[in-house]
Amino acid sequence: MTEKTKLIAPRLPRGFEDRTPGEIAAVGAMIDKIKAVYERYGFDPVETPLFEFTETLGKFLPDTDRPNAGVFSLQDDDEQWMSLRYDLTAPLARYFAENFETLPKPYRSYRQGYVFRNEKPGPGRFRQFMQFDADTVGAGGPEADAEMCMMMADVMDALGLAGQYVVRVNNRKVLDGVLATAGVTTDEQKLTVLRAIDKLDKFGTEGVKLLLGAGRKDESGDFTKGAGLTAEQIEPLLTYIGSGTPAEGVEKGSNAHVIATINTLAGLIGGSETGLQGVQELASIFGLVSAAGFGGRVILDPSVVRGLEYYTGPVFEIELTFQVQNEKGQPVVFGSVGGGGRYDGLVSRFRREPVPATGFSIGVSRLANALKLTGNLGSTEPAGPVVVLVMDKDQMAGYQAMVAELRNAGIRAEMFLGNTKNFGKQVAYADKRNAPAVIIEGSQEREQGILQIKDLIAGKQAAAAITDNAEWKAARPGQFEVKREDLVTAIKDLLAAQQ
Repeated sequence: MTEKTKLIAPRLPRGFEDRTPGEIAAVGAMIDKIKAVYERYGFDPVETPLFEFTETLGKFLPDTDRPNAGVFSLQDDDEQWMSLRYDLTAPLARYFAENFETLPKPYRSYRQGYVFRNEKPGPGRFRQFMQFDADTVGAGGPEADAEMCMMMADVMDALGLAGQYVVRVNNRKVLDGVLATAGVTTDEQKLTVLRAIDKLDKFGTEGVKLLLGAGRKDESGDFTKGAGLTAEQIEPLLTYIGSGTPAEGVEKGSNAHVIATINTLAGLIGGSETGLQGVQELASIFGLVSAAGFGGRVILDPSVVRGLEYYTGPVFEIELTFQVQNEKGQPVVFGSVGGGGRYDGLVSRFRREPVPATGFSIGVSRLANALKLTGNLGSTEPAGPVVVLVMDKDQMAGYQAMVAELRNAGIRAEMFLGNTKNFGKQVAYADKRNAPAVIIEGSQEREQGILQIKDLIAGKQAAAAITDNAEWKAARPGQFEVKREDLVTAIKDLLAAQQ
């Protein structure tokens, strides 16, 4: 006896997922709506490859043996390290710098595609996921930032989420001014403060206060070391993150709220020139937002800091405001589905002159989940092809001719290619394919020059009202007869009626 070949277990690596036709169709329709808004604002598509030289990505650089954890990397035949992109922004910076002489300035583009993170996967945390970005490179004024925020609001409206989101805006320069006033000077301490403020939604003010001080212990007993600030240093920072809360009787996002918040921020930055620039930029952004009629949809929120270190000015985030249940069954706000900001230093890694840039990234998978929860994702089961059943194996040419006629008329169609001995299994196959109809031509129909067309959608609806099997067979719900030459016209009429 020969030893049996060992079979390979069909396993999907952790952190990755397969996508079904329904999911692909639903997300594709969502992406088409986002594209339409981006293009209405004057943005054009560009596509960069999945791989870049590791040094191009910037965040992760090679050590002595291989790039640090965080990206998927390999060496090419020249022994140069390449990595799968972990976002769409760093590749854009490389593309713009490489094509600097030929591209228009400002350069407005959008990009959609998969990005990869070599990190520990978990619930809702994947190693491969899709992003959809829009960026303006070469425009340094707050007008570009304001436009980005307004475009994101229009995207949410186009997706059916009107009234269920806000675009939250802040400026990292203001926070830099507040930090300087509080005496926070080292880069390490600044980064710890940023991360602490970023946890406001998760831990609340008291939790942030602990993280700004000695540290915080969670329910499991794990301790997170804090920024080590004194009570005197923490006080202006807590005032800062609380400055976005409107006074009693003032509507959040209103002009009165924006003006009051900007005045509070101006009083917290001391004599910081950087902080003053940030306050002035926020005033300009919200002047434009108000004039364009986006007040209430785009709001000022000083607690928005964004995690990436390369942001240099305004930062923004889309937050969906409806409630869902978390893994513990507790009601929580759905939260962020995208964010971005100004990153004036990123392109300058490739060129000596300063190149301003601002952009936004949408998390496609997370946004699709939100649309599914709100009933705005669309059909998850796309219509299948019309299926021509095979009743007589010696008549395959005739069946194939029918399929060709339908396809030439722009109708999705296929001939059944499986085991044709069982008629019921052929119909069951068409049902599983979500076919709108099947076409039946046996010897009797062929002699008479007719076809039987079974409308599977109408058949399912009619069959639901029939309880007796004999009655169902006699009624043949959804089935009708047409002349052979009327096949295409009949199918077109049937598909139109099913819309």
